[in-house]
Amino acid sequence: MSGILLWAMAVAVAAAISIGTVEVGYAAVTRAQLSSAADAAALAGAAAGPNAARTAAERNGAQLISATERGEVFTVLVEQNGAQETASAERIEVPVSKNAKRSHVSAPIYAIDWPT
Repeated sequence: MSGILLWAMAVAVAAAISIGTVEVGYAAVTRAQLSSAADAAALAGAAAGPNAARTAAERNGAQLISATERGEVFTVLVEQNGAQETASAERIEVPVSKNAKRSHVSAPIYAIDWPT
C-alpha cells in the first residue's frame, strides 16, 4: 500500500512541475509576442504615422494604447491580455552617393531602440 501512495505522490509532483513549466513557457511566449507587436508598431509608425502603427499592432494581436512622435523618434505603448510593452523607432536618413543607381535606393532605414 505504501508503494502505491509513494507512486501517486511522485506522479502528483511530476504533474505540478509540468504545469509550472507550461505556465512559465506560455508567459515567455506571450511576452515575446507582445514585444514583437510593439516593435512592429513603432517601425510602422516611424515610417507612416499613427494609423500604420495601430494597424501593425492589431495585426500582431495587440492594441495600440498610445503613440507619440518627438522629432524623428516614434514611441508606442501596446497592450495584449493586460500586459503592456513600449517600443521606439527612429527614422535615420542614409546619404546616397551621387554615383548610385536609382534602382539601389529603396527606402529609409529605421532603428529600434532596444531596452537595456
